[in-house]
Amino acid sequence: MADIPRRPPVEDWLTDIDHLDPAFAADPYPILEQLRNECPVAHSDRYNGMTWLTKAADITAAAHDTASFSSRRIALNEVPLERPGLVLPPINLDPPDHTDNRRLILPYFSPKAVAGWEPVIREICRGLLDGLAGRTEVDAAVEYSQEVPGDITARMLGVPLEDTATFREWMHDLLEVGPADPDVARRTTTLMVDYMVQLIGTRRDGPRGSDLVSYLLEQEFDGQPLTDSEMSRMLFLIMIAGIDTTWSAIGSSLLHLATHPEDRRRLAEDPTLIPSAVEEFLRVYSPVFVARTTQEGAEAGGCPVPAGEWTVLSYPSANRDPEMFDRADEVVLDRAENRHAAFGLGVHRCLGSNLARMEMVVALEMWMEQFPDFELADPDAVYYSAGLVRGPRSVPVRILA
Repeated sequence: MADIPRRPPVEDWLTDIDHLDPAFAADPYPILEQLRNECPVAHSDRYNGMTWLTKAADITAAAHDTASFSSRRIALNEVPLERPGLVLPPINLDPPDHTDNRRLILPYFSPKAVAGWEPVIREICRGLLDGLAGRTEVDAAVEYSQEVPGDITARMLGVPLEDTATFREWMHDLLEVGPADPDVARRTTTLMVDYMVQLIGTRRDGPRGSDLVSYLLEQEFDGQPLTDSEMSRMLFLIMIAGIDTTWSAIGSSLLHLATHPEDRRRLAEDPTLIPSAVEEFLRVYSPVFVARTTQEGAEAGGCPVPAGEWTVLSYPSANRDPEMFDRADEVVLDRAENRHAAFGLGVHRCLGSNLARMEMVVALEMWMEQFPDFELADPDAVYYSAGLVRGPRSVPVRILA
């Protein structure tokens, strides 16, 4: 895996925010709180110029204003916005082009379709947990959280599970290193696209099944079969949207339970709370934020936003905004109303949210069945990924019972 380039440290978060700064990766929440309170529409010259939105109301308004805040580029990086990037339908398309592309793939991720994957998810989790049985110390991130979504993605693509290690390496290089190192981003993108094109060719010429590649081969757009380019870009998107995000969310949930014994005991005693707990973990530890490309005349929070630069929709900040949530910084396992933005807002709300929720619920349910009593073994060993997706990369836990 490539190393993240060193960057000048941030000296003033109100004017020079950088999500790749180690301090932000370690604990962004005090920084986001300061921004919400003192400068909710904050500008930084990094990444060729960007504006961060941190209040829930401003983020919600921008997410729904697709005319002023375009989705043609959403991943912050050092490549100037005027240079075209890889377009991944439907996430990089604005209405009306977005609608038909999203509708094409949405049936594969409908609640009914996703329900059919539950036995597979349980099989994957059971296999991982069986491999951990009898251990007194386990890295819940490395040996469990990161494995679940990677294995599910491999099953959905119909490829060997051995490929998941490569998937994780690509996610690191693309999402953590790539934003500050365009050469790594381009190299990783080429590897991923080539992999998808080869996979499509293999499936086209061989037997088909219920996997996602076979599904796309049966689809048409404007009365024509999808091209290899269209399919490979859709598969590319599904991989980057589904692995690191869910891995990070599961890892954050287990880290919370390892450090909050009262919540862990409550879930162990009442597993029916796990679905609502998952929603709360998604809210409090939201793993993802995205950017938009600002158009002429855009405004946020009463402030003009410069055209032609990044506008960052900080969903983790929106989900801790006290104007939106009571006890916003607390985990309330049975929170009655929880309209969080962890899966995004507006037309680009995550189309894989049904699958991600199921993965989290099943993974936590089965972990708690096998390991109802555990604690963090080494707080100093916990560290987080940096980039558009943030989650713990090591969660060493001690099994107590």
